[in-house]
Amino acid sequence: MDDQGFMVSNRVYRVLDYSYDGVMTSLEESLERMGVDSVDIVFVHDPDDHEKEALEGAFPALEKLRSEGMIRSYGAGMNQSAMLARFVQRTDLDVVMCAGRFSLLEQPALDDLLPLAVERGVSVVAAGVFNSGILATEQPSEGAHYNYAPAPPDVLSRAQALAQVCAHHGYSLPQVAAQFPYVHPAIDVVCLGARNGSQATRNAELFETEVPRSFYEELADQGLIAPEAVAY
Repeated sequence: MDDQGFMVSNRVYRVLDYSYDGVMTSLEESLERMGVDSVDIVFVHDPDDHEKEALEGAFPALEKLRSEGMIRSYGAGMNQSAMLARFVQRTDLDVVMCAGRFSLLEQPALDDLLPLAVERGVSVVAAGVFNSGILATEQPSEGAHYNYAPAPPDVLSRAQALAQVCAHHGYSLPQVAAQFPYVHPAIDVVCLGARNGSQATRNAELFETEVPRSFYEELADQGLIAPEAVAY
């Protein structure tokens, strides 16, 4: 983060090239486009089908770039937690971005990634906290999107049950969903996307009133979220 209070982040894949040279070229091109000499964070983006290449090429390249001061930190961003957990185990990365796998609707990252992140001191950015949209509205309805497709009936039913409990306590579903990841000590940042200024403003407003931890504990008691989410 520079003196003006912002952080420059970048992601690497170059025509799905996660090799050492591919990462070096990708970052060089990005720095030239942005007109900067270094960046704060570089994420290896969605290497789902390229785990070996990322471990043997991308991460060693980023390790070298960090040691030389061209980047301050590096990590990986994915829509799954299992491979991110393996990266935490096998590399010296600083941060991971986990999209959709630790949300109000589902918490599989509790089984692998989050305990390891706490153990190894790796920061976790929670993204996709609305699960592609189903948790972004106060009353999810048929046709709501979950994981980039229409939500199955059981998922829609759970989202509606969550919305009902939230409303009963005077909270909105998006408000509770946005703040939920912070119940776990591994989560340092919640990343919310926005298409325009009004959405960005709305996202900021979701944090104006704090949802107390006791409410999430009540959700766990009702079986609506995993008890392990509030065990810390």
